[in-house]
Amino acid sequence: MTAAVQIRIRDLSLSYGDCLILERVNLDVEKGAFCTIVGASGCGKSSFLRLLLSQETPTGGTIELDGRPLPPEPTPDRGIVFQRYSVFPHLSVEDNLILASEFEAARWTGRFFGESRKAARETVSETLEKIGLTPARHRFPAQLSGGMQQRLAIAQALMKKPDVLLLDEPFGALDPGIRADMHELLLGLWEELSMTVFMVTHDINEAFKLGTRMLVFDRLRHDPHAPEAYGATVTYDLPLTNKRNSLPPGVEDILPTRATP
Repeated sequence: MTAAVQIRIRDLSLSYGDCLILERVNLDVEKGAFCTIVGASGCGKSSFLRLLLSQETPTGGTIELDGRPLPPEPTPDRGIVFQRYSVFPHLSVEDNLILASEFEAARWTGRFFGESRKAARETVSETLEKIGLTPARHRFPAQLSGGMQQRLAIAQALMKKPDVLLLDEPFGALDPGIRADMHELLLGLWEELSMTVFMVTHDINEAFKLGTRMLVFDRLRHDPHAPEAYGATVTYDLPLTNKRNSLPPGVEDILPTRATP
């Protein structure tokens, strides 16, 4: 049975003044897909994630989530993880995870009390167990390794149980051994939680290893006299159910050199 379309994009474009970033983007993404996103630097990959999060507003076209127009502001059903760790250095691991829920549920006081705080800590405990950070729950971010800090950033995104997880080069700053561990962690969470994932990466091996589908962004049209006149779009949409698939001719030319295993 074919999975239901969760995200539908039609004729999407984004520009900043006279500079066209994205144009004519059309996609149907089924629920539970793991889409890796690759392409040359500056071709709009991160901008595309911000559009999916509602941090940016499209210049033209539409995005639908579960058959409805995408909300104009970020909502809990869409989580994001950046390459730079977005954690609060003065809070423990546990309190970093509680904070976002407090701001949403207790907007006037910014704090949980009594039974509400107890319930929040139970939810945090479940997330810490999934992410492998239970032994570090009382440490501060500066006391964590790079891999553990990125686990914390992923845990923050998972706290609200998002249906869609957006990842912007989340493992680019990690050494190969820690990155391999994070791959296994992410794949396990994706399978367990049945999320739809969009992940920007510059590592083609990473894109092949993790994705069920690879989206290649590039500019189809070029004007040397007006380099900002045209935007990027999805030039290749490759199913990765067979990991032995080779890249179509021309794709290697617009991507960084493959990292060695």
